[in-house]
Amino acid sequence: MSDKVRAPGSRRVPQQERSRSRFERILEATGDLVVDSGVEAVNTRVIAAAAGVPVASLYQYFADKEEVLLALVGRDLTEMDAEVSQDLAKLPVLSVRTLVETTMQAHLRVYRRRPAFVVVWLRGRTNPAINDFCRAHNRRVAHDIFELARGAGMALESTTRLHAELAVEVSDRLLQVAFESDLSGDPVIIEEAVAALCSYLETHATPEGVAGVPNPRLAT
Repeated sequence: MSDKVRAPGSRRVPQQERSRSRFERILEATGDLVVDSGVEAVNTRVIAAAAGVPVASLYQYFADKEEVLLALVGRDLTEMDAEVSQDLAKLPVLSVRTLVETTMQAHLRVYRRRPAFVVVWLRGRTNPAINDFCRAHNRRVAHDIFELARGAGMALESTTRLHAELAVEVSDRLLQVAFESDLSGDPVIIEEAVAALCSYLETHATPEGVAGVPNPRLAT
């Protein structure tokens, strides 16, 4: 694999172990700084100092602070996607509620493990590139969930991808409210978010989708 493979926000993703370690140190240092001081207080010199690397080394991977933040968000979203996929694959029965609860819990675990994502995305959204990247990610998540539900016979014929996209956007906004003053998330708001999403999606689900169907992923 080439040393020039790109990640979201980065000029290149290093493949050599020493370079990968430096790259990850930059991301980890950025995350710590963002949580401690906020996005606006962070710049490339501060990041480089915290990561223990020369500024010139940081610029090998990132053009500016915004690219570092985008790479940080991209890493965390990739982690969320992997957890959601693994958790959904283990469900013996799929229903609107199990889909919503399982997806939500996977996201919450990553939010709590990666608080910088909460600060940059759920509390920030001032960076156009990050906003576009995360909104595009929301659409991909909605597409994947919609295809899974449709393939399992959970969606009404009249249900479209738009309904899934709206559900994901509503979830995103409700989680933004839940985490705006608490890095652990307000449990009452999270519970209400699950209830609201289930109520909405069940209006677009078949009776089997509400009651539950065998998970087709377990048969593969």
